[in-house]
Amino acid sequence: MAANSAELPSPRSLLSTISPPILPPVLVLSSSNFTITGSSSCWAKLLCFPESFSYVGANLGDSVKIAEPLDGPIMQGYCSLCQVRESQIWLSLGGFQEKASDDSHLHNTHVIVDDTGKIRSKYSKIHLFDVDVPGGMAYKESSFTEAGKDVVAVASPCGRLGLTVCYDLRFPEIYECLRFQHQAQVGAILHLCCCSIGTFSVHKDNWSSHWEILLRARAIESQCYVIAAAQAGRHNDKRESYGDSLIIDPWGTIVGRLPDKLSTGIAVADIDFSFIESVRMKMPIDKQRKPINFWKASSI
Repeated sequence: MAANSAELPSPRSLLSTISPPILPPVLVLSSSNFTITGSSSCWAKLLCFPESFSYVGANLGDSVKIAEPLDGPIMQGYCSLCQVRESQIWLSLGGFQEKASDDSHLHNTHVIVDDTGKIRSKYSKIHLFDVDVPGGMAYKESSFTEAGKDVVAVASPCGRLGLTVCYDLRFPEIYECLRFQHQAQVGAILHLCCCSIGTFSVHKDNWSSHWEILLRARAIESQCYVIAAAQAGRHNDKRESYGDSLIIDPWGTIVGRLPDKLSTGIAVADIDFSFIESVRMKMPIDKQRKPINFWKASSI
């Protein structure tokens, strides 16, 4: 470990490191631990952590017990990593358990931290996962999570980032809003898909059949890069995640992926602004799409 490195304040035991030289602008992690090393010559511009990067509870609602405000020690610990001046890297920290307006709820918050350790923007997850399948799984995120209300995009060294979390992926309207109303160039989707160990294989098949398809669809229809950081591996005795962190270009091509979907590690890709413009010029959907009022006024 380099002398001017800083270790993430995470409970996970696995440590992932990057060895120089690496010169891409985007890195995506599939595990929650990492080491920031000092040399700016080997650093990306943006490092994306998966949802629940700082804590994964064993039971429904466990996260409420450890929820903190953004000025609390957990988030400030991550912010301090960027103050290692040589790193010159921004952090995308998604699925942070932010304290909400009452003690029984939290916000599932995607936080962007710049290379000085300043929080540049935050987005609270809008779409909450509530499901009760007869004879199958039951999960009610709204029982402990307060939904966000605002769509958020923020300027970064990797372009204008549209912020989303997990279940948002299934709702194309938010990505349409990010692209056409907030001028997003890159969509950052931070993801945790856990289930109980006993039903892991069943839910793994259901999840994996949709994950890549939905991500590529969001990239194609928004003509944005999509960065999808996903948790991988077993978190505790009860919960396990499926992994498959991906980076997808605006044409829907996968440009960054770990060799094994269930492995922990780092996916790497460049963000090519000229390619974004080329795709949008050749397929000018921004000029040809109909405004929402058109559909409201049309008769069926």
